[in-house]
Amino acid sequence: MSTLHILRLRYRGAEEEAAPHVPAHAAYLDRHHRAGTFLASGQTVPSEQGGAIIARGTDRAEIEKIAENDPFVCAGVAEYDIITVDVGRIHPALAGLVGVGPSRVRAPGEPPG
Repeated sequence: MSTLHILRLRYRGAEEEAAPHVPAHAAYLDRHHRAGTFLASGQTVPSEQGGAIIARGTDRAEIEKIAENDPFVCAGVAEYDIITVDVGRIHPALAGLVGVGPSRVRAPGEPPG
């Protein structure tokens, strides 16, 4: 599967409103990282803008369900914008993680082909 999802988490109010839900949110992130669905996650800079996750290995409907189950979303303190990307080109170091075939791998400095 060569689909990635970029999940942008936005707080619906003040960042402090999410604080009571941080432990549950961290457990949610850990669960999906262990499952291999989340490749990277982190807080934005500045942090009051929210966070972002790069996910793989599932279709759009499933990633929407995963996002809906984030404790921040369930508590009503945050929401996600999801961008789904059909990977056209990828760095060799990431090809195996995303499941992209050799025809889409582009080494740094390699001319388009």
